Amino acid sequence: MFAALLVALVLAVSIFYAFRSPASEDAASTLDARITVPEAPGSSETIDLDSRLYVPETTPAPAVLLAHGFGGDKLSVDGQARSLAADGFLVLTYSARGFGESGGTISLNDPNGEVADGRALIDWLAERPETLLDAPGDPRVGVAGGSYGGALALSVAGTDPRVDAVAAAITWNDLGEALFPNYGVTGDEARASLAAIDSPAGSVYGGPGVLKRGWAGVFFGAGSTPAPDTSDGADASSTGCGRFAPEFCAAYAQSAVTGQPTPELLALLSAHSPAAVASNITAPTLLVQGLQDTLFGLDQADTTARQISEAGGDVEVRWFGGGHDGGGTNGGSDAAMEDFLDAKLRGTDATDSGEQPFNYAVQGSAVEQERARNRRLTAPDYPGLAGDPEPSSAQFVDVELSPKSTPVTDAAADNPAEGTAPPAEQTIVRPPGASPSAISSVPGLGSALSALTATPAGAALSADIPGQSATFEGEPLAEPLNITGSSRVNLRIGAFAQPQEAVVFVKLYDVAPDGRRTLPGGGVAAVRLPSTATEGSIPVTVTLPGISYAVPQGHHVEISVSTTDQAYAVPLEPAQFVVSLDDPTLSVPSVEGASTGTSSVPTAPLVGIGAIALAVAALIGVNIVRGRRRIVAEVDESLLETPLLIDGLEKTYANGFKAVNGVSFEVKKGQVLGLLGPNGAGKTTTLRMLMGLITPTAGEIRVFGHKVSPGSPVLSRLGSFVEGSGFLPHLSGRENLSLYWQATGRPPEDAHLEEALEIADLGAAIERKVKSYSQGMRQRLAIAQAMLGLPDLMVLDEPTNGLDPPQIRTMRDVLINYAKTGRTVLVSSHLLAEVEQTCTHVVVMNRGSVISSGTVRELTEAGGQTEVRVDDAERGARVLEGLDLAPTIVDDTTLRVDLGALDPARVTRALFDDGLQLRGLSQSTRLEDVFLDLVHNDALPAASTKETT
Repeated sequence: MFAALLVALVLAVSIFYAFRSPASEDAASTLDARITVPEAPGSSETIDLDSRLYVPETTPAPAVLLAHGFGGDKLSVDGQARSLAADGFLVLTYSARGFGESGGTISLNDPNGEVADGRALIDWLAERPETLLDAPGDPRVGVAGGSYGGALALSVAGTDPRVDAVAAAITWNDLGEALFPNYGVTGDEARASLAAIDSPAGSVYGGPGVLKRGWAGVFFGAGSTPAPDTSDGADASSTGCGRFAPEFCAAYAQSAVTGQPTPELLALLSAHSPAAVASNITAPTLLVQGLQDTLFGLDQADTTARQISEAGGDVEVRWFGGGHDGGGTNGGSDAAMEDFLDAKLRGTDATDSGEQPFNYAVQGSAVEQERARNRRLTAPDYPGLAGDPEPSSAQFVDVELSPKSTPVTDAAADNPAEGTAPPAEQTIVRPPGASPSAISSVPGLGSALSALTATPAGAALSADIPGQSATFEGEPLAEPLNITGSSRVNLRIGAFAQPQEAVVFVKLYDVAPDGRRTLPGGGVAAVRLPSTATEGSIPVTVTLPGISYAVPQGHHVEISVSTTDQAYAVPLEPAQFVVSLDDPTLSVPSVEGASTGTSSVPTAPLVGIGAIALAVAALIGVNIVRGRRRIVAEVDESLLETPLLIDGLEKTYANGFKAVNGVSFEVKKGQVLGLLGPNGAGKTTTLRMLMGLITPTAGEIRVFGHKVSPGSPVLSRLGSFVEGSGFLPHLSGRENLSLYWQATGRPPEDAHLEEALEIADLGAAIERKVKSYSQGMRQRLAIAQAMLGLPDLMVLDEPTNGLDPPQIRTMRDVLINYAKTGRTVLVSSHLLAEVEQTCTHVVVMNRGSVISSGTVRELTEAGGQTEVRVDDAERGARVLEGLDLAPTIVDDTTLRVDLGALDPARVTRALFDDGLQLRGLSQSTRLEDVFLDLVHNDALPAASTKETT
């Protein structure tokens, strides 16, 4: 929590410096007012908006409705408002509903909420004597804002024809597509639509995408704080939604857990976005978008520009060297917005519909320190827009790609015959829990992290993880390559993953001759493949993040396809992918522009970035100290030799269903423990919490004394096989295991591959391709995978599924032999006869609780029936009755009796003393009988906490 607050504080400081205005702009007078607006159009309920009017020296004057960013209020844009007022504009700022001192709840630019408020505020301006009017009730007015405020400005302009000019910065087109991006298209129709777009940063949405977890957490977290003590906010806060309207709270909560958007949430976010009304905008529009923005990329402004121009509107686009990762807007972008409003609201070109120039910055490589980092260029217009008299298109340059070759070893250099060309298909994996994960960006710190990659330490931090990434590279450039927009690459990807969990991340790197890599803008293209991808490799056209960047001569570009990324909600189940080039060319957009200046980083953002750098250093130090304290606090020294302790474990899902309720048990070294229970008992949920795949609602899990949480280092001592394991059929068993181990990032010598193979007993089959394996061999290969590294604790969920009796016998021997090495096995199974023969201990679950636990012998003997065979059953019954037992006569020679705690030796002696011939005495109860009695006894209370020794 402290670390998050530190970053938030530094970001606030940097944004303050980026947006503050000189003291000379304080000449305008101000008027604070509470403006009452309908809660919804036609509603008798009202809310109050806290506003401030900035009045210039000369009135009446053109007005500007200036909206703030998400999490801000009317004072957040004070500097920009004073600058506009000093330039002669009447400026109205206000706190949007749900923010600051305004009432209402946040509905993310609801057409009937925040957008309707914008129109009501224009009505209010039309009644002010300080406002210049075009007609009664029609003020000369522009709408402007950044981020959240920029989207509001566009939405108001799309619903109110009185708006005369729009200036929107670093904002979105479709919030659903921005927060759940999918830049991969697979269908013929979608690929044809993408090919028809010739604007530089155009893209086509590939369907329900991947949650931008880092940014979504910041975005929704800012609105989840309790509202002020007003009647409007009290109900919201009591529901846990903070200032959000309940429909957003519920929809986002579900998608935040799954990482996938529901159709209802996508529809809701789209309806509350400029995309819904952009085609209605007739006022001249300026779109300012940042090159350092992993929240709202250049593609969002590109789509808005095309929608406006296709409907006949005039639109101007400007790219600058800032954004949500670079301190927000800067002095240059703010000045451009002010100049645009001045020209359209007061200038001679207020009705001009000619060509609109495209002004853009070009960033350089952080490696080339002697060169300017930013250049400014201007093209006659933004390419690819329908509204231009002579529309131009971005030129697309083809860069040839090939699979990246591995470094040549000394032996291969001495003997070229030993060298091999890189394979056309590259195989990559996503490890269980998606850990370790690649790091491409951190919300709000993208520009600093991008620059950091030029240093050795930063390069190591942001490097792709071996085994998790496939790489394709171009040849060193004979001349500089200017990338202006979103490049496109055609891949073939085969996914071996659960439905909706085939997720990859595609990046474009600038690679220097010394191997140092720069990720321009810090952006990645998240791709979620359709479920049909499991049927084989399919063609995927990927639109890479939009950038304006110059790759120097002698450098080369690389395309990386990775299975993990810290900034996104990556599925936690293991998966494997095969990646190759469907087309060996990377299509790179380029726009020719005339140079209008060269600059370094602007002064105001530089202050913020410097503060961020200091915060990062402080944050690292704080996390090291806190991490050490946390390690000490979360390790129980008395349990360092105990493989597993589960205490009071609970898991309740968002819909209120309690899957696990107070589960407690302990497992000792050398045990093979069977976790039993009917379907729905909570076994798999318990195992998934044990492996850190999901987080418990209450209770704790300790592995060798260490408290388990997602990504806990102690999980490296645990091997697992849960709900199946996908293998690449075209690779051998050994190659599959080697690839899996590489993805963990651990040294090859720690895998103990040969020992795991010996225990799994696959023999020569390990060298054969997996597609030739029987089901039993696949299961044993999965067990070998779980044994890699010879984990001290191995967790297996239904390892004998689909095996025939001989294969089950072999699997039984594998588990028993593994435990004999001094390690521990936890196995969940429905085959109770196998559990009885394999396991030393048993825990029985039902309806989310533990109802019994102990050794297999204890469970089968407690209260079980013993079969007694003698030559005369009636005489035998009288003897047993004399021992205070209650026998049952089965036939002339067979009795059944519950011996309870009575020693069987006393029974044998009593029968012999009476002259009976004892032909047999055996325990007839099986584990299956005990299990069925337990799970069908509804009145049986949950078992008390008990160690299974």
